[in-house]
Amino acid sequence: MTSAPSPIGVFVTPVTPLQQNCTTVWCTQTMKAAVIDPGGSVDAIIAEVARRGLTLDKIWITHGHLDHAGGAAEMQEKAGVDIIGPHPEDQFWIDGIPSQGQAYGLPEARSFVPTRWLDEGDTVTLGETKWEVRHCPGHTPGHIIFFNREARFAQVGDVLFQGSVGRTDFPRSDPAALVRSVVEKLWPLGDDVTFVPGHGPHSTFGAERRTNPFVSDRALTGT
Repeated sequence: MTSAPSPIGVFVTPVTPLQQNCTTVWCTQTMKAAVIDPGGSVDAIIAEVARRGLTLDKIWITHGHLDHAGGAAEMQEKAGVDIIGPHPEDQFWIDGIPSQGQAYGLPEARSFVPTRWLDEGDTVTLGETKWEVRHCPGHTPGHIIFFNREARFAQVGDVLFQGSVGRTDFPRSDPAALVRSVVEKLWPLGDDVTFVPGHGPHSTFGAERRTNPFVSDRALTGT
């Protein structure tokens, strides 16, 4: 027996000096693509989307930090597509993108107002695929993640990494909320879910539950 082909495709482009994982996902039936967190390298990403025979259909944002959202306005202008997400609690971060850009040597980074804000329990569609939205505050108050149940795949931004979790030393970060987001919003999706984080290599929720020194079952229970 052969397994059914995946309903989605994925490629990752590290962008900005912070090497943020800008993640392009697409519906394999319609070849419609969404770019998740275009922090920079907008022309290169648009070119790669076209090279693969995809049609850029949407921009999705997990949270308002510069390296995740600084290129969204430029991409929207060049591709004529909607910006969807994050949660409205991150508007203050989006408003601050130009000043963040000056601090990090990315003066082209711009703020924007999303076409649509997202919240817990919302869904977004891409071609024939449906993606579930989870509100996962902690790193930022308006952070969300995108989950495709059929493909067992999530893009989690800076909530969770291989062997680590998102920083909580920013304005309106909340360490306890971050742990709750991981335990209450991510783990129930299933140990078999593969995720792309905002930085670094991909992993699975199961691997992180076993080994992550910050949010593994052992780390949180002390046993």
